[in-house]
Amino acid sequence: MFVYTKQYGLGAEEEAIFVRCVSVLGNLADQLYYPCEHVAWAADAKILHVESAPWWTLSTALWGLSLLLGIARSLWMVLKLRQRLRSPLAAFTSRLSQGKRRAVEAQIRSEALTLLSNLADLANAVHWLPPGILWAGRFPPWLVGLLGTISSLLSTYQAVGAGGQAYAAP
Repeated sequence: MFVYTKQYGLGAEEEAIFVRCVSVLGNLADQLYYPCEHVAWAADAKILHVESAPWWTLSTALWGLSLLLGIARSLWMVLKLRQRLRSPLAAFTSRLSQGKRRAVEAQIRSEALTLLSNLADLANAVHWLPPGILWAGRFPPWLVGLLGTISSLLSTYQAVGAGGQAYAAP
């Protein structure tokens, strides 16, 4: 994760300042999540002599923040990509523009899958927060498992699809 964050930097490659800011903040939340989770685990394993509950809460809140930022990013990207498809410039029917159109449609599908995966994970993240926060602790075990399975299947589908696209390129 650190290597990815270091490579991403401040997101100079992204076209929209909103996407860059949300991505950088998401990377920051992810970077803070991992040490908090490790401290919580070490406290539960009696390696560290601190109370684990606040660390679990903090790590889950950071996870939720990262997911919210990812959801905002995906929604923004879907809206902007749909606008690009509907622009007058997209009306050309040459082979090149058809290929670009298919690429934009594929990117919209990918962002939509990421959005759904993040929403499923966010529902679970809120469930694992302390009682009294939204629906924390109210999901039955089967729903927690279903949401996790949905998120995992969507992510696996995307990973397999991305791998297939990499090999299909000329």
